[in-house]
Amino acid sequence: MEFQQIDNSYIVYIEKGEKVMDTLTNLCINHNIHSGQISGIGAVENIDMGIYDIEAKEYHHKLFDNIHELISFQSNIALKDNQPFIHAHITIGDHNMQVFGGHLFEMKVAVVGEFILHSFSQKIYRKIDDKIGLATLNLCKL
Repeated sequence: MEFQQIDNSYIVYIEKGEKVMDTLTNLCINHNIHSGQISGIGAVENIDMGIYDIEAKEYHHKLFDNIHELISFQSNIALKDNQPFIHAHITIGDHNMQVFGGHLFEMKVAVVGEFILHSFSQKIYRKIDDKIGLATLNLCKL
């Protein structure tokens, strides 16, 4: 990974073979980023994505091994258990121009990964919402 900081933002280049979520999470930990927003594009593979089943309170996973265009990566960063947690959704496209999207668990860069991270000065927290079964944004602490 390479990055350049500009004010409260980071331009991040994740290299071929690197795990995206691990790399971005480590950047947040190493640079004391507690909250923010990330967007990105590129070409990725080994994509573990899912959708949340509110009835069962669990995610259904789907794996995409082949290389796909990363059309859109949108995420937020908030503290969960006092650690930066990245909640990301992606849209990917295959060579037939079919598009898929969902919650991202992890993926590897296959060709290039270009991301922009905006760090916020205010800490944002997540806490478990028992009705949903997920750690959601808790904005009462702001």
